[in-house]
Amino acid sequence: MTLGNFTPRETVGELDRYIIGQHKAKRAVAIALRNRWRRQQVTSDLRDEIAPRNIIMIGPTGVGKTEIARRLAKLARAPFVKVEASKFTEVGYVGRDVESMIRDLVENAIQICEKEALEGVQTRGQDAAEERLARMILAAQRPAAQPPSEPKPQTHQFGPLSFQITPQQQQPQPFYSDSEVNDVRQQLRNGELDEVEVELDVTDTQNPFMTIFGAQGTEEVNLQDMMSQMPGFKGRTKRRRLKVPDALEVLKQQEAQKLIDHDKVQRDAVQRTEQAGIVFLDEIDKVSSDRSIGGPDVSREGVQRDLLPIVEGSTVSTKYGSVKTDHILFIAAGAFHVSKVADLIPELQGRFPIRVELDSLEKEDFIKILTEPQNALTKQYQALMATEGIEVVFDPDAIEELAGYAAEANRRAENIGARRLYTIMEALLEELSYDASERAESKFMVNVDYVKSTLDPILADEDLAKYIL
Repeated sequence: MTLGNFTPRETVGELDRYIIGQHKAKRAVAIALRNRWRRQQVTSDLRDEIAPRNIIMIGPTGVGKTEIARRLAKLARAPFVKVEASKFTEVGYVGRDVESMIRDLVENAIQICEKEALEGVQTRGQDAAEERLARMILAAQRPAAQPPSEPKPQTHQFGPLSFQITPQQQQPQPFYSDSEVNDVRQQLRNGELDEVEVELDVTDTQNPFMTIFGAQGTEEVNLQDMMSQMPGFKGRTKRRRLKVPDALEVLKQQEAQKLIDHDKVQRDAVQRTEQAGIVFLDEIDKVSSDRSIGGPDVSREGVQRDLLPIVEGSTVSTKYGSVKTDHILFIAAGAFHVSKVADLIPELQGRFPIRVELDSLEKEDFIKILTEPQNALTKQYQALMATEGIEVVFDPDAIEELAGYAAEANRRAENIGARRLYTIMEALLEELSYDASERAESKFMVNVDYVKSTLDPILADEDLAKYIL
């Protein structure tokens, strides 16, 4: 298992590339990430006693709480899942079980570990796929003789049910010399066979889900996983005609899947979940209640009590094995407009020792958000319009004016932070986006006059601004 061994200063530097401001929150998560690496270096029995320092982020929507946690997990190559606490309900009510977030976390870890395993066998998978495709092409040119008769269907018993399955015909395999196979492989690499079509058995990827109701709330069950346990249903495929480049890509994935050790992937995923998993609990304030107003809300306080053992450390059963949550890092976040952190039950408060308050965004922050990050909105719109052959240029004064409109809209209406920039930018460039395909090769200048002429009429009409901005 490899964890990102960035120093706190390096982690904050990486986060600064995508998130403006919020240095207190960045420092807190950077220290938490480094402490996980430090814990891995502890060789004594004390390692198991070192618990993660969970974090609560307090701040309005759109200031970067989710983005900080998501970027941190990506930086550390750690399993990550974002869940809304308000979607959980107390055990006994209809709703999601709190343990489902750990199962989702394991699924994410499986994807990460499988991707890493596949990257290690890409070269061998490419060679095996080329040879297999070359033999398929040769077989199409020199088809083998058909078997004399079709196999008889076989009856299989699965509990009280019985199924008749017809075994696949075993085609006789003709002999091809190495030189013949190598000649076709060379043609594949040269692109001489790109227009040739071949028939290929492709794994059926349809994943029907069924919702079941149990003692632990509602859960989604993959019907394909259930059916794969039945005789004759494992590895169901469908026949497709594909061009050679597409067929080679499919075969490459199939051969790579054969080369990796799936049991090891599952073991590594469970271990990585336990040692490096990050759960982001959003809207934690929605499950707290102000006790000074009245008695405790049964459902809300019940969710907190259900969350408590998961955060404290417990064992959750998944289809990949049992997962201990003792060392999973939990980052909770909430606006806490109506309630406050002290309204959470004391036991849950004690499991989040680090509390960070995030700052509301002002005009100066919006200017930086529009220009500095690698994924800045202005850069996104420039890239989108470039696909139509239009060069969009943002004047610095226009960006300052846009930031002013965003700050003013946040003051007049609900403060939604940086998300306001999406509505502002969409309203500003709506006309250009609509007729961009008719402008051909051109240059579009966004200056102060264009910003004012477009946004002033909207902001002047309060009823219109309420719905558009």
